[in-house]
Amino acid sequence: MNGFDWEAAGEVLPLVLQGFKVTLLATVLGTLVAAVLGLAVAVAGRAPSRFVTVPVRVVMEFVRSTPLLVQLVGAAALFNTVEPLTIGIVVLGVHYAAYTSEVYRAGIDGVPKGQWEACRALSLPPRRTWQAVILPQAVRNVLPALGNYAISMFKETPFLAVIMVQEMVFEARKYGAEHFAYTEAFTLAGLVFLVASYPTSLLMRKLEKRLGH
Repeated sequence: MNGFDWEAAGEVLPLVLQGFKVTLLATVLGTLVAAVLGLAVAVAGRAPSRFVTVPVRVVMEFVRSTPLLVQLVGAAALFNTVEPLTIGIVVLGVHYAAYTSEVYRAGIDGVPKGQWEACRALSLPPRRTWQAVILPQAVRNVLPALGNYAISMFKETPFLAVIMVQEMVFEARKYGAEHFAYTEAFTLAGLVFLVASYPTSLLMRKLEKRLGH
């Protein structure tokens, strides 16, 4: 051990921060995909037709039962003409949609039955019932859980390096291989992950406590 090389750290930091922009972009867009698709899956799971519910359930179980890494590699092989970052965002979004859909389902099930009965008594159409009554309550209750999944997604973006997405870990590993400075590169990447995710996790805890009252 020759100690921590501060000169190498100074050289790799701009590269890590450049990779952080890609990491953040993948996390934000992947979270949006997961939030929207997960909600659609949760609502589709309550459809009266088995022709809708069964295929949705099968697909979501497949996604939950296979590793994210395998999904990334498989998607990159099937869609090799698509930009790797686009593939990464979509795969992250679909992967986490399988979990956010369960969060939404729990939120929908948590809406008091009286709300449903009141909507039927007022003869509200199903679309109006969902948009104006059910979903606002369900989404409000599950916001902290959705935020926690966003943090988890952020911490799993290093998997995108396997399909050549130039995020933080990709940049750190590249610099480490070229300059034999893995300690400095990965230490800085880890610190950026910590600085970005820890305050967000505290915010989610505060939001959870606030919504719990």
